[in-house]
Amino acid sequence: MNRIKGILYAAVSSSTFGLAPFFSITLLLAGFSAFEVLSYRWGVASIVLIVFGWLSGCNFRLAGKDWGVVFLLSLLRAVTSFSLIIAYQNIASGVASTIHFMYPLAVALAMMFFFREKKSLLVILAVLMSLLGAALLSLGELEAKSGNTMVGLVAACVSVFSYAGYIVGVRTTRAVQINSTALTCYVMGLGTIFYLIGAYCTSGLQLVSDGYTWLIILGLALPATAISNITLVQAIKYAGPTLTSILGAMEPLTAVVIGVFVFKELFTVNSAVGIILILLAVSIVVFRRQKS
Repeated sequence: MNRIKGILYAAVSSSTFGLAPFFSITLLLAGFSAFEVLSYRWGVASIVLIVFGWLSGCNFRLAGKDWGVVFLLSLLRAVTSFSLIIAYQNIASGVASTIHFMYPLAVALAMMFFFREKKSLLVILAVLMSLLGAALLSLGELEAKSGNTMVGLVAACVSVFSYAGYIVGVRTTRAVQINSTALTCYVMGLGTIFYLIGAYCTSGLQLVSDGYTWLIILGLALPATAISNITLVQAIKYAGPTLTSILGAMEPLTAVVIGVFVFKELFTVNSAVGIILILLAVSIVVFRRQKS
């Protein structure tokens, strides 16, 4: 029963994560800047997560020497979300989400070359497979000719490496000793400050007064951010990290379906083959880590 519960949590987590492009693009089309979208998303989600942590008896105390690590992790996580928004503005949201899903490969490479994990030919082959998949996805984008394809692809790749850096940082620094809920709250709270500074230094932050826009913001902040993070922790607890990672494939798939049917994004044979190659490559790396 615990395993079934974990699978359900993982399915909810990955599918709600996949809703982020829908709500983000809707706000962008309504005239919000990337900084404004992320300020509202992370600000509201931070409040919800802090309340959740307080109700669950979470200890939010941090040692003085932990603040430097938390600040760096917050910066990496903030860069991840910002670069994804830039990718959504220039290429299909499904393509951006699928490329972002390559981050387990970047984590595996970082652990092999910088932290002396045993090198694996299988991981190298998986990386090459994922690069071929990304190339096929980019060909589909060139056919679509929407936005600045190069900027979008570079932004999506930046999100891969910044998020991989965040995960490696959580695994290999003092952050591993911090309560996961507390760490998430601090990371998102500091990220909100970064985005607010970015907003006020650029176009400013427009105040939202109409109900429809607030529904979109709440959809982005609650299901696609707060709920997805909370259920992710529960999924890892009940189903384990490997199965949770595999079910995480629903995130880019959800984004692809929404992009095609809601935003009328182009979906070609190249796109389908590219997505399959990337999902297979990530699955290979995740199963290898479980075996080792």
